[in-house]
Order: sequence, then C-alpha cells, then structure tokens
Amino acid sequence: MGTAGGGGALRLAGLHGYAAEFSPYWPGRVACAAAQYYGIAGCGTLAVLEQNQAGIVLLRSFDWNDGLFDVTWSENNEHVLITSSGDGSLQIWDIAKPKGPLQVYKEHTQEVYSVDWSQTRGEQLVVSGSWDQTAKLWDPAVGKSLRTFKGHEGVIYSTIWSPHIPGCFASASGDQTLRIWDVKAPGVRLVIPAHQAEILSCDWCKYDENLLVTGAVDCSLKGWDLRNVRQPVFILLGHTYAVRRVKFSPFHATLLASCSYDFTVRFWDFAKPIPLLETVEHHTEFTCGLDLSLHKCGQVRDVTRTFHLSILTSSVKAGLQHSDLE
Repeated sequence: MGTAGGGGALRLAGLHGYAAEFSPYWPGRVACAAAQYYGIAGCGTLAVLEQNQAGIVLLRSFDWNDGLFDVTWSENNEHVLITSSGDGSLQIWDIAKPKGPLQVYKEHTQEVYSVDWSQTRGEQLVVSGSWDQTAKLWDPAVGKSLRTFKGHEGVIYSTIWSPHIPGCFASASGDQTLRIWDVKAPGVRLVIPAHQAEILSCDWCKYDENLLVTGAVDCSLKGWDLRNVRQPVFILLGHTYAVRRVKFSPFHATLLASCSYDFTVRFWDFAKPIPLLETVEHHTEFTCGLDLSLHKCGQVRDVTRTFHLSILTSSVKAGLQHSDLE
C-alpha cells in the first residue's frame, strides 16, 4: 500500500492527503486523513504511520465509505482517534482493534472539514466544523451532539480549541470571518472580519491565550489579539497561492508554520523584522496538511494532495519538527 521515499517520506498510491496530526503520546507516530479522487468521489482512509530508523512505515489503516478530511487524537486514550468525513459524519477509531469504527456520529448535513479534541484538563469535548455552516459540540461518550453553533454564513473550514480557556474554541470560514465561541454562553462571543477572502485555517498560540493566527485564500497569514481586533498584530506575506494550514510552534511563542497550495511549507517568526525564516519546496502538489511535533523540537510533518507524507527537521535555529501532507 505504501511506498517509502528517502529522507522520511511515504507515498500511498491512489490516496490524496488532507490532514496530518502527531500523536501526543508516541514520538514519531502520526495519523493522516485521506480520500480518493481528491475527495470528490470514492472512499477515505485513516492511515497511522510511524518513523523509525528505516524511514516511515504504515502501522495501521482503516477505510471509510467517503473521503476523510481531518483527524484528531484522543486526549485520554493513546489508541483512539476521531476523523471527519465527506458524508457529514464523525468516526471514532481504536487503532488497537482490528476493525472499526467504534462509533459513528452523523448529524451534519454536508462535508465535515474539521474536528478537534479539547486539550484542556477536565474536558472530554470534541468540536466539528462543516460545510453546512455549523459547528457542533460532542462528548465522545454520548451518542449525539451536545450543542450546535450557528452564525457563519459560509463553509466552516477550521475549528480549534483554545489550549488555555476551557470551553472556548475558534472557527474560520469561507464567510471571511474568524469567530470565537464559548460553549457555556449563548451565541457567538466575538466576530472578526479577518480577511477579504475565504479563511481556510486558524490556530491558537500555545503561549498567549489572546493570540490567534489565520490563513486565507488571499495568500496571507494574519495574527489577531482578541483584546483589540481592529487591526491584525502581524501580517505574513510570501505564499503565492491559498494558505491551507497554519500551526503555532509548541515550543516557541513567536514561531509558526504554514503550508499552501503553492506546494511549499514556510516557517515564520513574527517578532523578527524579516519574519520568513525558511521555505521548504519538497512537494509537487497542493500541500494540505501540516502538524508540529509535541515531542521533538524541530520535527514537522506535512502531507500533499497525492498523499506524499514527509517528516522533516527544519533548519530553523529554534527548531520545529513538522509533518506535512500532499
């Protein structure tokens, strides 16, 4: 099923990658969400891979009857993941079991493009974002959603929990807004008209509860301080096509990474006069998925639309281990 490449790369034939996420438990282990035929038709695959001395190996794979667009690891079980699908459903998988999924939750009426498991202590909550313009709150132990969040006027591409504030998450949408929500409060907490183009990704700074970054079809990344959203606190330019994923570093407060439909992964330090630190041009297709390792400072994983998975060590002095997916 998989073809290993040099320098920490793997290609899975017939699959197109959409998301990659490092395990919070196992260094070098990553889960990838993928689809056939660019997610337009066909099935999806959850692939769990691991890097060892020989390269990247495929540990397990699970198939679903529609494309898979995002994946998130459980925060209380090292073997459990949740994926989101083009058929409007979420799937819970246990990679220690030979078959799956364990549970399927289907309430969204269109593609589910984003899913995230809360990292704050004491919470076992999952948020999903869909093309049906809603976000939904889930407890994986409950068979139905706990709440539906409405207000976006376009596709929701990204939902991400705050790593600081319990019950708080952000969503990014094709309606050009970034929105902040509190699961205990009615309605939306904050609406930020962040770009004059569709926003495809957002992420929360691991060191500042008020700082988020957005990436959009206008090729830019923008930083937002929730205490004053009239102007972005930084704008990062350099990509030549839409920014598909943005990720803050888990090790450094001002470092972040982005991947784009321009086939590149870029590393930035928004505190520097020249913020672009490095551009990695090892893909030949849209780079859709990106994650930074929690275990190894400097390791990055990315994945592209032709499912070319790479694990790289950035030459950035501060170090970022990342995974990207083509």
